[in-house]
Amino acid sequence: MPAAPHIARLRAKVGNDLLLLPSVAVLPIDDDGRVLLVRQTDFGSYGTIGGAVDEDEAPEDAARREAREEIGADVEITGLVGAIGGPQFRLTYPNGDQCAYVSIVYGARLVPGQDLTPDGQEVDQVRWFARDELDDPALGDFARSTFTALGWAQPVDTLSP
Repeated sequence: MPAAPHIARLRAKVGNDLLLLPSVAVLPIDDDGRVLLVRQTDFGSYGTIGGAVDEDEAPEDAARREAREEIGADVEITGLVGAIGGPQFRLTYPNGDQCAYVSIVYGARLVPGQDLTPDGQEVDQVRWFARDELDDPALGDFARSTFTALGWAQPVDTLSP
């Protein structure tokens, strides 16, 4: 998916240099306590639904929009899980763009009766993960850092080989 217009304008001025971006992460949780994660095409690993907040967009609206865009389904926001940021939330994308994210993390439920349809551009698969799977190697570093910051998983460097 192309960058939001305000990010594209910034990139035209700063190139691949680091941008600090407000963002959201959405954690749909099912009745069994599993978390829905998406496999991101740019990194090939599983991560949270989410992305940058657009200009003049409320964070909750951004969370709902990102879910709709990435998995083709509507979510009901159930609450604020936390706010995360720091050096572990800094990414360099395959095109060289550098971003440092400060994210508002929302809990959510899928609105019943919808099929999950990955967008095929940002996301190519969806999968439910139990809480004890949140240190799975299939998760990207950003996702594992998210769950560690939230207290849902052990820090990556303390995991057994």
